[in-house]
Amino acid sequence: MQNIKTYKQALEYMYAQLPMFQRQGPSAYKKDLTNTIALCEKAGNPQDDIKTIHIAGTNGKGTTTHIIAAGLQAQGYKVGVYTSPHYKDFRERIKINGKYISSSYILKFINTYKNDLEEIKPSFFEMTVALAFLYFKDQKVDYAIIETGLGGRLDSTNVISPLLSVITNISFDHQNMLGDTLEAIAGEKAGIIKSNIPIIIGERQKDIEQVFIKKASNMKSPIFFAEDHLSINLINSDAQGFKTYDVNIEGKTWINKLTTDLYGPFQEKNIITALYALYFLSTKIDIDTSKIIDFFPTLKSKTKYMGRWQILANKPLIIADSAHNEGGLKIILEELAHLQYDKLHIVLGFVNDKDVSKVLDIFPKNATYYFAKANIPRGLDAKSLQETASLSGLRGKAYTSVRKALAAAKSVASDQDLIYVGGSIFVVAEVI
Repeated sequence: MQNIKTYKQALEYMYAQLPMFQRQGPSAYKKDLTNTIALCEKAGNPQDDIKTIHIAGTNGKGTTTHIIAAGLQAQGYKVGVYTSPHYKDFRERIKINGKYISSSYILKFINTYKNDLEEIKPSFFEMTVALAFLYFKDQKVDYAIIETGLGGRLDSTNVISPLLSVITNISFDHQNMLGDTLEAIAGEKAGIIKSNIPIIIGERQKDIEQVFIKKASNMKSPIFFAEDHLSINLINSDAQGFKTYDVNIEGKTWINKLTTDLYGPFQEKNIITALYALYFLSTKIDIDTSKIIDFFPTLKSKTKYMGRWQILANKPLIIADSAHNEGGLKIILEELAHLQYDKLHIVLGFVNDKDVSKVLDIFPKNATYYFAKANIPRGLDAKSLQETASLSGLRGKAYTSVRKALAAAKSVASDQDLIYVGGSIFVVAEVI
């Protein structure tokens, strides 16, 4: 079979021939690990040769992944990170110490395994997972933090045997694939809990915590609820987006005056979850907290973290955030309500397989809306969104692109106004 000659062609091959859930929706979601297992076997089961930490959850798993990676990277370890989806560049999904996978490696992978890909016909996600595992093995990472894409039990990443598993929280999202109750969704996420491998749960949620406790008991896996053991006290917050905390374990100081550039209303829960994971790891491997203190003020740039409470401009203040379900958006909107501004402008778009009517009900009625369709097949038509939003009392115009919607908001906003861009990672991707 003829080789693919350029990286661009390799990406086109991946996109054109292999379905991708993030762009297409449910039609690309396969409830089966068979393809991942088969492709990993062709590659020599690289996932068995790397030390991994597995992250699942509805909200915060990407942030938690980056915080844990930062803590390990600060020690001088070589740390792989696998996340999805990407904002601008496919290579964002696979990186080591904040450096993206090379385009030449991706091209080589496609050409090396092209016959196998044609035979197995894996999804985009399945292929990308195998690529990440092989890259991390070849690059001899010390640790790899692996974020699930969707669910947990049947997620393509769930072929690893990690040192530690982490579940951040559970909220309604992807009900058409994961179940229409929190218990059902929790059951899918709990699928990453493996025999005798410790599991950390980020938040106690009374309605569903027994799902995790029962699964951990059945698997004989030690289970820890992060907030039961670790607490943080905010001691300073400045206008430049830095926050400083004292970090306590069982009521005693573990890290004194930890400053981080992770800024946003949702971050404290993620910080608690991720720092407890690092504390747990510190009982097994060398972790120097002074190195964490030195590293965390520039965590975002060193780990290539983006898209969450990202300030794009001042005067007017423009904030983009990729929260996209009711649980995540509720926290964002509560924080927006506490900020000082004259008028609120919201550039908003969603994907078309999400029931947005319930989500739209939580948005403020007194904002001006600029409805837009993200430039992907899965994007929800702006006119349809405008019509649905009007039923929730939200008023605004529909625009043919996210950039045009943002330009319209900027053209009428005063320096004292606030513009928020969100609803979907794909909306945010077009403006950051």
